[in-house]
Amino acid sequence: MALTESTMLELGTTAPDFTLTDVVSGRTVRRDDLRGQKALLVMFICAHCPYVKHIEKRLAALGADYADKPVSLVAISSNDAVNYPSDNPEGLKRQAETIGFCFPYLYDATQAVARAYKAACTPDFFLFDGELKLVYRGEFDRSRPGNGVAVTGEDLRAALDAVLAGKPPLKDQRPSIGCNIKWK
Repeated sequence: MALTESTMLELGTTAPDFTLTDVVSGRTVRRDDLRGQKALLVMFICAHCPYVKHIEKRLAALGADYADKPVSLVAISSNDAVNYPSDNPEGLKRQAETIGFCFPYLYDATQAVARAYKAACTPDFFLFDGELKLVYRGEFDRSRPGNGVAVTGEDLRAALDAVLAGKPPLKDQRPSIGCNIKWK
């Protein structure tokens, strides 16, 4: 496990396009299918990373809490499934069903989407406004495995709430920290 910070992509960047398959439903999901809301949250996660495992139940809660709000959520796993078999589509589906994710969980087999987003770690969060402009990239909250801080998702929730309220992006944005994406 290589501890990696998110790249902190430049605010205002347009959400890169994607067309990927949902590991649970088998349906194709495109970025533009998720348009028409006040916000789009793209989360790079995986099944094996201890940083993701540390917050995955709260990610499921976040999905449930925002399900009736004008925000689209999507998770993407871009890890090399050959060398990390628990991150193959079957392993991701098992994670989504076990934890109770209520958002699409997509598999990026070519890793092209992770590269387009300049995703660096798992978890890595990218929040876009209704115009698909990046307004937040950073941590879920200050909790990390072993640091004793409760997992709340407060940083990401504050960013989501600001966008939904039509407020400007938060000024205090700290990078996400986790395992590096497992590149091929």
